[in-house]
Amino acid sequence: MSGKRTDLKIRKLNGELSVCGQLHAEDVAAVSARGFRALMCLRPDGEGEDQTPYADIGAAATIVGLQSVYIPVVPGQMGAEQIAAYDAAMAHLPGPVLAYCRSGARAEALADASTAAKRR
Repeated sequence: MSGKRTDLKIRKLNGELSVCGQLHAEDVAAVSARGFRALMCLRPDGEGEDQTPYADIGAAATIVGLQSVYIPVVPGQMGAEQIAAYDAAMAHLPGPVLAYCRSGARAEALADASTAAKRR
């Protein structure tokens, strides 16, 4: 995908985590400029044709000084492994963190699942 997107819709869940839909390498500098210090990709590579591979996002993040992590979550297949990886990432990534997937819903669902698991 070429060109910088101007419609990046970010939704803040709490002081340390926000979510959004698919990012592209061209979006990463704007994410950094908004004060985020880390990215979390929850969308498996190859899920859609509109998708920028995580390696490209990770490389763009490195250039602007953001940390990034890849935790692929297949829709409908989120489980304990993904929740544990999310918890580990949130414990070690500098905040605030921007988590993204296709629409942001999967990122929010993973955060919610983590919170629910901690309450048990």
